[in-house]
Amino acid sequence: MAQSEVLTIRLAPELKDKLDALAQSTRRSKSWLAAEAISFYIEQHLWQIQTIEEAVALADSPEAEWVEGEAVDAWLDTWGTKDETPAPCA
Repeated sequence: MAQSEVLTIRLAPELKDKLDALAQSTRRSKSWLAAEAISFYIEQHLWQIQTIEEAVALADSPEAEWVEGEAVDAWLDTWGTKDETPAPCA
C-alpha cells in the first residue's frame, strides 16, 4: 500500500456538511473522498498548465504558423452556409 501523509484543511460548514452526506451515501470515508477530489483537481490543472506551456513553446518556435485574425473571422462567418470556405492557410 502506498504511503500517505496527513493534511489538515479548513472547510466552510456547508461544504463539510456536503462532504459528510456524500461520505455516508457512498460509504466512503471523508478522507478518501477528499483525497480523490484533490487528486482529480491537481491532475486537471497540471494537464492544463502543461498544455498551455506546450502551446506557448510551439507559438514561440520557428515551426509556428500564423493566420491573420481577419482571415479566420471571414472563414468562421461562412460556417453553416452553403458557401462555407476551407480554413485559411498561413
